[in-house]
Amino acid sequence: MDPRIEKLADVLVNYSVDLQPGQTVFIQAGTAAIPLVKAVVVAALKAGGNPFTRITIPGLDELFYRYASDDQIRHVAPPTKLIYESYDAMITFWSQENTKGLTNVPSEKLAMANAASRDVFQTFVQRMATKELRWVGALYPTNGYAQDAEMGLSEYEDFVYDACLPDPEDPVGFWQRLSARQQTYVDWLAGKKRIRIEGPNVDLRMSIAGRIFENCDGKNNMPDGEIFTGPVEDSVEGRVRFSYPSVYQGRKVEGIDLTFEQGRVVNASADKGEEFLLKTIDVDEGARYVGEFAIGTNEGITRATGHTLLDEKINGSFHMALGLGMPETGSKNQSAIHWDMVCDLSQGGRILVDDQLIYESGRFLIG
Repeated sequence: MDPRIEKLADVLVNYSVDLQPGQTVFIQAGTAAIPLVKAVVVAALKAGGNPFTRITIPGLDELFYRYASDDQIRHVAPPTKLIYESYDAMITFWSQENTKGLTNVPSEKLAMANAASRDVFQTFVQRMATKELRWVGALYPTNGYAQDAEMGLSEYEDFVYDACLPDPEDPVGFWQRLSARQQTYVDWLAGKKRIRIEGPNVDLRMSIAGRIFENCDGKNNMPDGEIFTGPVEDSVEGRVRFSYPSVYQGRKVEGIDLTFEQGRVVNASADKGEEFLLKTIDVDEGARYVGEFAIGTNEGITRATGHTLLDEKINGSFHMALGLGMPETGSKNQSAIHWDMVCDLSQGGRILVDDQLIYESGRFLIG
């Protein structure tokens, strides 16, 4: 077994979700991630936890959407509800072998599934906000993801593990040090009121009055590295064209261009996947509002790979999520979706807070 797998499993169990004796942990992944699932189960047992695993079969989602009726798509299995309502911890692995499996699923079916899962999703978010549920999502390198990133599998494995374990001799210590550095930014931003983002493809204004920035330091994502908040819902104004393709529910959308007025997307277009974009942001009223604004800080992620978990952490980028906002930031936006879209700021982009320049060309000027 690759020794990095055991180190990552230790970080996920004992740092990210901090599993304690007697606590329950739900582990879900595809078959490709079985080596890491085994290592996580062992780590969970050594920590005294009670692991329960669910392994998904490749291609099952594609078959579901091909043959399920509308009522079946809207059905949410009771065991799923129970897990999201009662488990102490969850570890999710993104481990798709075919990342294009849902490309031809009608947008209406995916929107219907989003709407059906809204209550479960909101339970998940609320329990995370109160720390009643500790969750981490991690990426397991597969050929599918490597192909999207235009890398060989070995090269991609190195890329992912280097982003997760920048200091292989002290992996937890690295995330603790990153956390301390990011906390200086979070502390400085406390109590501030206005943000302006300027750059080659962006001119946005928003209010953060009364909102809280969160420090993302390996507790919810692995790899991690960002700070984020939920802007005041009706405050976002301006336009942004996102630099990188965005993948949501297995659908790749390129060249997303959004215009906001009074917080709401009033014009949306895309070079590729526009129909899916428009149907998704019409799934409910909150889907056209911004639930998250974030700045990526992971210096080990220097290029886009086609996977949001990595791309939203790119050092020198910011991202926004349409839809559900995280309650811990003070966001009140409700939606069945949470769709992250990433924009590069490394080439002359600027962020001003209360008219003070705090970030330029991918570098913080505070802290």
